[in-house]
Amino acid sequence: MSHAVRALLGTRPAIAMGAFAVIALAAMPIAAVLLIALSSGGSGTLAHLVSTVLPESARVTVLLMAGVGLGTAATGVCAAWLISSCRFPGKRLFEIALVLPLAMPLYITAFAYIEFFDYTGPLQTLIRHIGGYTSARDYWFPDIRSLPGAIFIMSSALYPYVYLTSRIVFLMQSATALNVARTLGRSALGAFWSVALPLARPAIVAGVTLAMMECLNDIGAVELLGVRTLTFAVFDTWLNRGSLAGAAQIAAVMLAVVALLVVGERMARRKQRFDVAARNIEPARPVRLTGWRAAAVAMACAAPVVTGFLIPGYVLLDFASRRLDALSSPALHSALINSLTLASATAATAILAALAIAYAARLSPAPVTALFGRIAVLGYAVPGTVLGIGVLIPLAGFDNWLDGRMRDLFGIATGLLLTGSGAAIVYACSVRFLAVSFGTIEAGLGKISGHMDMAARTLGRTLPQTLAEIHLPLMRKCIATAGLLVFVDTLKELSATILLRPFNFDTLATLVYQTTVRGAYEDAALPSLAIVMAGLVPVILLVGRADSEDLVRVTPETIEGDALRV
Repeated sequence: MSHAVRALLGTRPAIAMGAFAVIALAAMPIAAVLLIALSSGGSGTLAHLVSTVLPESARVTVLLMAGVGLGTAATGVCAAWLISSCRFPGKRLFEIALVLPLAMPLYITAFAYIEFFDYTGPLQTLIRHIGGYTSARDYWFPDIRSLPGAIFIMSSALYPYVYLTSRIVFLMQSATALNVARTLGRSALGAFWSVALPLARPAIVAGVTLAMMECLNDIGAVELLGVRTLTFAVFDTWLNRGSLAGAAQIAAVMLAVVALLVVGERMARRKQRFDVAARNIEPARPVRLTGWRAAAVAMACAAPVVTGFLIPGYVLLDFASRRLDALSSPALHSALINSLTLASATAATAILAALAIAYAARLSPAPVTALFGRIAVLGYAVPGTVLGIGVLIPLAGFDNWLDGRMRDLFGIATGLLLTGSGAAIVYACSVRFLAVSFGTIEAGLGKISGHMDMAARTLGRTLPQTLAEIHLPLMRKCIATAGLLVFVDTLKELSATILLRPFNFDTLATLVYQTTVRGAYEDAALPSLAIVMAGLVPVILLVGRADSEDLVRVTPETIEGDALRV
């Protein structure tokens, strides 16, 4: 083997090439979108989109993402600072409760708020009762189906991304820096603004970036709220206007937006360096609060929990109590089975793909295998609608090629073998959530000493035997966690599923979407509750993981990695 090949692929090129095949499959949807978007046949479509759809959709998308970024930053940072720097009654409860909105998908939160703010909903009913009003013309009430309403709802649901990443840094910050600021005459608030907040900036930026990506990915909430973003434009252009080329071109614009977000996040911390040895850390002691101060902090921590979880949860439980007869609905049973099947298949696929990439980087360290890890996490940054288009193009081409060959050779029509089944959804979700499984498995694999590999080989074990007898047993908790996270994320995924699902095939997410679009909100309560209850499990695990104190170095890279694995 030449030295050039070894330098590029490492000492085990066969393993590196296997991982390359996995990465190629993960990158293929993105490449397919760019290919069809740049094709010459769609130039007229692009000109039409630029003159009609894109300007307004881009404006709304930018305003929505900016509003959500500011809202999540303000809520998440304030909650994280109060929890990490204060001690008050109920603190432990709020540490868990502040993460609960992550279990509530955006489209479920949106339809719950639509009903809560409706004329017949509990809020306006209470206002009319208190004020003695008899009609909506007697008083002013904000319209939740608007851009400000969407910003409020999405900020309420997505602030935990910023809360989690910021809280980790606030807990790890040394008391020495804060004490120096106080010695120099800064108040507690001044020390926060001048010391704690700048040190937490990389974590805040990483959390805000993740929240904005989730905002860009959403399709259910924006349609229910009447906000026409780029994501909705992709959906509308493809399915309602029948233009796949136009949808791909809008998707390419969305990819550019994602690239700008990532580049902006990197530039925001380009010149910052944080490297604090654990032995030099003197943890800041939380300030014990009593009386009205403790009550004020508890109310401040309770506010985002109420808006992000309790209000939507109340609406779901109220609706579900009126539709208990739907528990025997065949449509609900079918959607549940489809969701469990797809989520299980996606979890298994994502874990196998992540193991292949992470194991190749361990056994054959080289520039190429190191690059694989960077590429593996790209899918998480790509909106589901974009992946839906990118998956459909190559799979439909393969189906058409296979059907033609089978007809010519055997006279058998195979039809839409992949795109007409759940395989396309599994593929898209595996690409999108590969980052989740890869981050968790890579972290677990990195904690296993390389000496154990050498000892196993010395005792005559082959590479497969070493993996089966040493690595997999030691990584079983990491693998289980990765599988659970991917499983629940797939249950909640709507953007790609609504585009790729076969005819007469519903998951819990698409069942919720269809019933809410036609205004049957009560019928969507039971499938929504099933999704939320499933989402609570990894959220609880996430809180336990965030409480661990095994971090020894605080850097922007470790913070960003932890945020991505969330």
